[in-house]
Amino acid sequence: MSQEIRIEELRQVLERFVADYPAASSERAIWRRPLLVSARADQRFQALPRMADPAHALPEELLPRARSVIVFFIPFTEELARENFGGKLPARSWGEAYVSTNRLIGLASRHLEELLTGRGNACALTPATHNFDPVKLTSRWSHKHLAYIAGLGRFGHHHLLITPAGCAGRFGSLVTSAELGDHPLVTQAETCLHKAGEECLRCVEHCPVGALTPQGFDRQRCWQRLNFNYHRAGIFQGLPDTTHVCAKCAMDLPCSFEIPVAA
Repeated sequence: MSQEIRIEELRQVLERFVADYPAASSERAIWRRPLLVSARADQRFQALPRMADPAHALPEELLPRARSVIVFFIPFTEELARENFGGKLPARSWGEAYVSTNRLIGLASRHLEELLTGRGNACALTPATHNFDPVKLTSRWSHKHLAYIAGLGRFGHHHLLITPAGCAGRFGSLVTSAELGDHPLVTQAETCLHKAGEECLRCVEHCPVGALTPQGFDRQRCWQRLNFNYHRAGIFQGLPDTTHVCAKCAMDLPCSFEIPVAA
């Protein structure tokens, strides 16, 4: 028999875990307060193969008894982001943050899983990153698209999700049999200034290779740049070969750390 668990408890547990993590792990403190939402695992998620990729998994494929999808966002500090401002190449500290945050997301997901399973609920987890098709460069389990459906944010022109804490951060998610209900944080139509009809496109100005243009996004050109940054630029020596980062299109923007569009 499963015991009741409330969204407020999950949010508090995640906040404490992220706040305590730097001291517990001797990692640099580079994260702000995380955000967490839940959504019923209902017909809304049937849109994932159309929105993200035809091969995108559905919640019930990860967990046949899926009742809820939980998505969380761990935003970076402004101090860390400032280290990646300017120039055409990313800061090494940004690559280090990518690696450490992926580790944090995995541990935080398991921490939430332990809480949920301890109350008699089943859970299913996926990695924080590199669960994508290497040819199409689309994800088989897109945390960003799950976050969009669950109401954690809205997509900007840069194809990043703009949450109440901005777009400079990383996502994690899990599926559970717990009945949590819908608890969105964003209900407005747009969080991107450009998509809301206002003047911006600073993300386009910041892309070092023109992968992002006023007309759209060239996924292959972006991927080529990420590979260049790791294999040829010499910035990330000693870091895992999955350290594919740039994030110039998320830096020094009105949406880097907040929603710039009035609700």
